[in-house]
Amino acid sequence: PSAMILLQIIAILIVSRSFSALFAKIKQPTVIGEILAGIVLGPSLLGLFFPGAYSFLFSPNSLDSLYIISQIGLVLFMFTVGMDLNMSEMKSNFKNTFIISQSSIVVPFILGMILAFVIYRDFSPENSSFTSFALFIGISMSITAFPVLARIVQEKGLTKSHLGTLSIGSAAINDVTAWLLLVAVIAIAQTGSFASSIFTLLFTTFYIVLMLFVVRPFIKKIGDIYQNEELMNKSIFAFFILILIVSAYITQLLGIHALFGAFMAGLIMPPMPKFRKLMIDKIEDLSVTLLLPLFFVYTGLKTEIGLLNTPELWLVCLIFVVVAIVGKMGGSIIPARAAGESWRDSLSLGALMNTRGLMELIVLNIGLEMGILPPVVFVMLVIMALITTFMTTPLLHFIEKIFPDKAVKEELLRQQTEGIFKTLIALGNPEGRSEE
Repeated sequence: PSAMILLQIIAILIVSRSFSALFAKIKQPTVIGEILAGIVLGPSLLGLFFPGAYSFLFSPNSLDSLYIISQIGLVLFMFTVGMDLNMSEMKSNFKNTFIISQSSIVVPFILGMILAFVIYRDFSPENSSFTSFALFIGISMSITAFPVLARIVQEKGLTKSHLGTLSIGSAAINDVTAWLLLVAVIAIAQTGSFASSIFTLLFTTFYIVLMLFVVRPFIKKIGDIYQNEELMNKSIFAFFILILIVSAYITQLLGIHALFGAFMAGLIMPPMPKFRKLMIDKIEDLSVTLLLPLFFVYTGLKTEIGLLNTPELWLVCLIFVVVAIVGKMGGSIIPARAAGESWRDSLSLGALMNTRGLMELIVLNIGLEMGILPPVVFVMLVIMALITTFMTTPLLHFIEKIFPDKAVKEELLRQQTEGIFKTLIALGNPEGRSEE
């Protein structure tokens, strides 16, 4: 078993890094390449064309180990997502970012629940109630991938711009709200009704209050002691990792998934940029380069595109994609425009908020594990996550062409004007001067 898991990791790393490099060259988020690598190694391609190699490499008996390691990677990743959230960015221009973030959740959530009502009879699992099914479809439509959005903003050099601050702030609030909403959805799905989930939600609320008002001030004092150190002490690093694991364990016991505990642990880390950067640098390289590709492949193993074997199923998949795009972009563009943002910034914000990426896959896997999402709907939503993430960068380029930046135009005009009035013309004869 240990030799097999090592062989799986070798194959996963080779394929995922190859696809990531390919998509990086065409200026796409590397997460798309890693998701596609998972699908390539799954039953959709490897299992279809090389069934012998697929059954040898990913035999059912070996998947439990792969799943556990991938979950550890997700826990570490969600910890860094929590630490990446800059509360100061959320506070600046809070009114607009809050309205945009909540609208970008509510609109696609409602549209998702309406779509769930339409397809429930044909696509819901036997043991799944309509409430659980509709809530998971709704939350699947509402997710924004904060880490992917932040990296796109950074790569385009928009971090300090008004659009960058607005989009990162909106996505950060969106992330927090979506995870709190997901906790409620999981609690209701596990207990069967809202009334039955009250105890779970009460315990979760108590846990959040404890983390924010007891644990957070305590670890801030510890962070103050070590904030001036260039390198983090191994003992203090182990202490914060212990907080992460305990928090993830508690939320798993509460029945709301370990990932929420990891996210909360990252959120309450000491608010010191230097400290957080040291923590993120230590954890992110391991989780992003080694452990997360295992999660993508595990997701790919569950994604059988061959299940969409009729035109009707592909039509439903297309409807999922359209509803997701319309809900997310409409829920972001309209309130942004109403708040006084330009058409360029409003449309760009809609394109960025439509990015789903890894966060969507996490939610979909939870729904699949709980038996709420059937495999066919799971495949449709994975395709939706890929398309909405892939379209972000080309859409931003398209918006930039339609609405050129005024500052850039003014700079070009200024340069042209200076070129007219500051041209140097030689009137004398250099040879004659040299003779004199």
